[in-house]
Amino acid sequence: MPNIKSAKKRVKVIATKTARNKDIKSALRTAIKKAYIAIDTNADNKAEAVSFAVKKIDQAVAKGILHKNKAARSKSNLAKRLNAAA
Repeated sequence: MPNIKSAKKRVKVIATKTARNKDIKSALRTAIKKAYIAIDTNADNKAEAVSFAVKKIDQAVAKGILHKNKAARSKSNLAKRLNAAA
């Protein structure tokens, strides 16, 4: 545990940011998983699920949680699978 006041604050700030990043990442993974399930089961709301997952991917990139190339790859894979199912 740090002794210096600024180092103590950094520990608290990093813990807060880690928790926020973890929440965003978890929501992102859930949205992507739901989109894949909707596509595979040929659900009626598969296009909505994919667009929601793409929105979550874009939000993660804006927050700096995902790299833009990984985001592009994920969106491409979602779109490819959606078009193949159609």
